[in-house]
This record gives sequence, structure tokens and C-alpha cells, in this order.
Amino acid sequence: MKAIKGYGLALVTPQLAAKAAKVALVVGTVLLVINHGRAIRAGTMSRDRWISAALTYLVPYAVSIHGQYMALAAAAPKRR
Repeated sequence: MKAIKGYGLALVTPQLAAKAAKVALVVGTVLLVINHGRAIRAGTMSRDRWISAALTYLVPYAVSIHGQYMALAAAAPKRR
């Protein structure tokens, strides 16, 4: 439970969020073009596809935060 709370806090930690936002912008945009580019160009994006497009940005953000959080946890001195 402690790790889940720590990860929840990491999601909004400014130092981690800044890097994660950059990752999400780059990776999310690439995935958006791959997955929805044709529908965007054709003007056929449905409400469900826009929701999926938003998740395309949220997933890389969450994964980046997770990686940073785990790296910080591994580097932290162990308490006994």
C-alpha cells in the first residue's frame, strides 16, 4: 500500500511530472499519428476515438512516472 501511495504522489511531483510531460508529448504524438492519423485527416474522429486519443497521451505519462519513481526508489538508501 505504501508503494501505491508513493506512486500516486509521484504522479504530481513537479520534478517528475516535467520530464514525464515531455515524454508523453513526444511518444503520445507519435502514437496518435499512427493510431488515429487517418481518421483525423478524414475528419471521422468519433467521441470514443477522441477518448482513446487522450489515453494515448496519459499512458506514456504514467509509464514515465513509474520508471522515474522506481529508479528513485532503487537509489534510495534502504532502512532497517
